[in-house]
Amino acid sequence: MTVNSEMLYTKSHEWIKLMDDTTARVGLTDFAQASLGDLVFVNLPEVGDPVAVEESFADVESVKAVSDVYSPVTGTISAVNEELLDAPEKINAEPYEAWLVEISDITDREDLLTPKEYEELCETEGE
Repeated sequence: MTVNSEMLYTKSHEWIKLMDDTTARVGLTDFAQASLGDLVFVNLPEVGDPVAVEESFADVESVKAVSDVYSPVTGTISAVNEELLDAPEKINAEPYEAWLVEISDITDREDLLTPKEYEELCETEGE
């Protein structure tokens, strides 16, 4: 399992990469994709949709189950990675490159985990 040191994380296994003070990209962590197994479908929101911290904004379907994806921040969807609609397996291959959405006007980012805190969480959950 890898953790990217340039990103912040959530307890529900999403990563967030701050593009600037008001915009961020969000995706699923390596731990999440490994736990889910082979992804076969991604359901993404529309550009302009509002999102709220810790609320579901998308879902992914694997050969095992359908899982919700939770927003690490509050804001507005400003872009979606449409490549994933036809190739959800990119999340399995490159979890830190295959971003799901870009969120702008972000707030409520106080509860994000540092890479070290996230590694400790994964170690605890992996036991």
